[in-house]
Amino acid sequence: MEEMSGANFLLELDENQNAIKETIRSFAEEKIKHRVMEFDEAQHFPADIMEQLGGLGFLGILVPEELGGAGLGYVEYALVVEELARIDPSIALSVAAHNGLCTNHINMFARNELKKKYLPELATGRKIGAWGLTEPGSGSDAAAMQTTAVKDGNEYILNGTKAFITHGGVGKIAVVLAVTDKSKGKKGISAFVVEKGWNGFSVGKKENKLGMRASETTQLIFENCRVPEDNLIGKEGEGFTQAMKILEGGRISIAALSVGLAQGCLEACLSYTKERKQFGKSLSEFQAIQFKLADMATEIEAARIMTLRAARMKDQGKNILDSAAKAKLFASETATRAANEAVQIFGGYGFTKDYPVEKFYRDVKLLTIGEGTSEVQRLVIARTLLSD
Repeated sequence: MEEMSGANFLLELDENQNAIKETIRSFAEEKIKHRVMEFDEAQHFPADIMEQLGGLGFLGILVPEELGGAGLGYVEYALVVEELARIDPSIALSVAAHNGLCTNHINMFARNELKKKYLPELATGRKIGAWGLTEPGSGSDAAAMQTTAVKDGNEYILNGTKAFITHGGVGKIAVVLAVTDKSKGKKGISAFVVEKGWNGFSVGKKENKLGMRASETTQLIFENCRVPEDNLIGKEGEGFTQAMKILEGGRISIAALSVGLAQGCLEACLSYTKERKQFGKSLSEFQAIQFKLADMATEIEAARIMTLRAARMKDQGKNILDSAAKAKLFASETATRAANEAVQIFGGYGFTKDYPVEKFYRDVKLLTIGEGTSEVQRLVIARTLLSD
């Protein structure tokens, strides 16, 4: 194999990884495909699907087996997200958010007592997780958050509002970032585990979204919500650094999701262009269409390689700041082009809900926004380049 950045990255999958890929592909085809538009039209969170995914071990992919998880790595995680996104990106998003954000934040940074308390229920899907970083006034500028956590005896009192929170309503366990010392800026932000049902913790507006409609997005509201000091993750002031590490891994999630969505677009186009006839021949016989398909396939393969490379680096404990940003940027932009070309190839039919490319076109826009916009990824990449 070629050497990339001084290390061997074997991109072939092993027997276990291939088995996981086949299992999740079959599940998506058999259990999800025929219900995609049902979930989308109703903006319905598919609790039954998530429960089944939990039973298969796909909601605790990164969690150690002794804590109820599958004990797998980011390569397996990327494969699961990609295969789900090929059929329904919104379910893939829910799986990614549950695994990679809330659950993984506790898994990576919480003390053992918190892990033992919360991870078994999250890893098996008995409870869904949410992750609260973004606020109405702070998106890319995450450090500008206004939510506060004030120490009061052996508790913290949380006040503030979080926005665009995946699983804000259905989630029973949330990791929430809040300011514990405003004078310290980023170093004054801490992370807490907060349980649904605690006094002062409520769910705000549910967003009526363009795409990813089966993946619930809401506000979280904290009004004098008391959180035990034992639910602090790590130490005071470590929250922002923890969140940035979580987002690095989250970029692999979105890259994999992007690859899956783009692959779904390509497969839909291949099937349609072979069947659809114009001027006495199938669309697939026109060179203009062939060129579009060739470009899509080439970019998807490149995006998949970049994503698996970043995932392997993460599993090996390497610094993935640059590689994850590149994978997320390229894969999300690739998916955007693929969805756009897919609708163009389908023509008028691509503008209807009778074919999957219409939904891919709506879903794809989140991928250049979530887990850091394309502009933020370019900043990360540029800073890495210029720091050498």
